[in-house]
Amino acid sequence: MDLYQQLGIKRGASEAEIKKAYRSLAKQLHPDRNKDNPKAAERFAKVTQAYDLLSDKDKRARYDRGEIDEDGNPRMPFGGGFGGSGAGHRSGGAGGAEGFPGGFTADAADLSDLFEGLFGSGGARRGAGGGGPFGGFGRARAPQKGAEVNYRLKVSFVDAACLKDQRVTLAGGKTIDLKLPKGVEDGTKIRLTGQGQEGPGGKGDAIVTVEIGSHSFYVRDGKNIRLTLPVTLKEAVQGAKVKVPTAEGPVMVTIPKGSSSGKLLRLKGRGFTAKDGSRGDQIIELAIDVPAHDEALQQFVEGWSGGGNPRASLGV
Repeated sequence: MDLYQQLGIKRGASEAEIKKAYRSLAKQLHPDRNKDNPKAAERFAKVTQAYDLLSDKDKRARYDRGEIDEDGNPRMPFGGGFGGSGAGHRSGGAGGAEGFPGGFTADAADLSDLFEGLFGSGGARRGAGGGGPFGGFGRARAPQKGAEVNYRLKVSFVDAACLKDQRVTLAGGKTIDLKLPKGVEDGTKIRLTGQGQEGPGGKGDAIVTVEIGSHSFYVRDGKNIRLTLPVTLKEAVQGAKVKVPTAEGPVMVTIPKGSSSGKLLRLKGRGFTAKDGSRGDQIIELAIDVPAHDEALQQFVEGWSGGGNPRASLGV
């Protein structure tokens, strides 16, 4: 079956239709739900591989034009010949972590593999001479490791900021605790040695692509975290100590007297961890919350001069 048949969709399917078809099949076939059904795991791997390629606009276009095959490998311009394997670089495609699709494949073929497939190992580098039907090209290449298996791992904003270990279920049903690296970002790839498919030369690796989720009130700014903090008019005028959320939990912060909306406060070391191990900050922007219906406040303002013209610096 081609990739569209694997997902049960037509060639002209939209991105939304592709995603919907994959999610439906992934729920049915995930190894966690089919521990006693190895065929379901195999089907899960194929479905995930199909989604991995078709969800990438560039790769899908190349596949539709016939430039790459179902594994994402360039199609040979001529058949594999001279007794060689004819196989180019392989990239695996298998189950997604925690129900999310695979997300990494090689973008270009390894030309050394192409020559090895035609002439055997070393053929592209050695001159004439030596044994075998093609002179120096007859030596058998070393056994290849198995293909890579690709996963996408959805990580919450807070977990990424705190580098919290993530529990991942691999395609074969094995569960591991994955440590997030310093400097983790959306799209970071983590290699798990020996967790790929079996091959003549041993197991390949697994590649986990991290997807960091958004947050309802935090925004990432490089290695810093930005937060808009509502404060009352009284807290802004008189100053106050208020509880403020951080990735590690709430802390007490002092609001200076006479604060205005837009004033910035900084909590050192409460942001993301960079690759060099340094920690970003949490930047707090104050936003004064004025109640819509407060009679006491209305009466006060009616007898107050208003505090001058705060727009004078704008020339108006």
